Amino acid sequence: MAAEREFEIVVVGAGPAGIAAVCAAAECGKRVGLVDDNPDAGGQIWRFGAPEGEPWFERLRRSGAEVIPGARVFDHPAAGVLHADRDGERLDLRYEQLILATGARERFLPFPGWTLPNVLGTGGLQALVKSGLPVEGKRVVVAGSGPLLPAVADFLRSRGAVISLIAEQAPARRIRRLAFSLAAFPGKLLEAARRRLSVLGTRYLADCWVVAAEGDGKLATITLQRNGITWREPCDYLACGFGLVPNLELPLLIGCAVERGFVSVNEWQRTSVPGVACAGELCAIGGVDLALATGLLAGYTAGDREDKARKHFAARRRALGFASRLEIAFALREELKAIATPETIVCRCEDVPLGKIAGQHNWRSAKLQTRCGMGPCQARVCGPAVDFLCGWPAESVRPPLFPVEVGRFMGPR
Repeated sequence: MAAEREFEIVVVGAGPAGIAAVCAAAECGKRVGLVDDNPDAGGQIWRFGAPEGEPWFERLRRSGAEVIPGARVFDHPAAGVLHADRDGERLDLRYEQLILATGARERFLPFPGWTLPNVLGTGGLQALVKSGLPVEGKRVVVAGSGPLLPAVADFLRSRGAVISLIAEQAPARRIRRLAFSLAAFPGKLLEAARRRLSVLGTRYLADCWVVAAEGDGKLATITLQRNGITWREPCDYLACGFGLVPNLELPLLIGCAVERGFVSVNEWQRTSVPGVACAGELCAIGGVDLALATGLLAGYTAGDREDKARKHFAARRRALGFASRLEIAFALREELKAIATPETIVCRCEDVPLGKIAGQHNWRSAKLQTRCGMGPCQARVCGPAVDFLCGWPAESVRPPLFPVEVGRFMGPR
């Protein structure tokens, strides 16, 4: 028999956006539940009890909201109900209003050798080190794209890693243009300067990207390209990620309209589905400021306090302006589409190489002919890569969103 919880408002995702939404809604006197698949709140940004998140953790504790950790939402069988898997049992979450704040994940692009051990995502390596992976004395290259590359390099260096190189694929002229535009965002300008100073002395190369990784059983060297020149760098770890993409699976399952890769919302953060709102990186990739502004706005709106919600319009507008600048500065270059060879594995779950999907016309055809995207990750890794390489956005999402036992579907829905 499934356990059941009933709330006026359910928030899915306990990162900054979800925490802000819960605090706002609960402070309006609503009965609120916060659901997340991690054991602790904080998401990717405030994970492991980051000190900058402590004021929000304290506000969450005082809010009176019920926090349900370790619960992974896998189905939305009908309006007003979610099914989650928790501790091997099904948990039915009933709600009147729903706020989705499921965040984002790293985008990986395939290249020869990217499946070798010790080739990891930037956030993935950072999380492993925070969990105890020793990197002292290890040679690390941080590569890909986005403002988090220097931050990850700085963190790894603080744990004793030797950062050989930071390779940013974006053109230097775009990065300079972004830096000049940050005069309109003093806080961001200071943060960017601090990050750049933190890796002073480390090679930082724009217009540079990884084209291959080599090693006998595990990573030993990588090949990079810059201005038409290629060379090899020895390294023990490669941390590589090409920005972030939103976790759209649950919004798509519920039926929320998506435009240009993000959930479409109105000025109150409401989606196309009645009673459902979105906050944070589901709407735009813009960091903590955007997450908090949209989370508070969605929470106050769900709490029937549009007067309080309206006060966050300006903060959201500023944060969206910054997000737009980031999107332009770190847009992926066309040359990255030529890195993978026909033999390069694209779908790691099903071992599907690029050559097998090259003759297909869309995701449906690729799935039917090659099983690409049909493995345990349900296209969470290969999906954004194939979208970039082939221009195939996700066509449909079906339950379960994560692998669960068949028994989770039994009983009342």
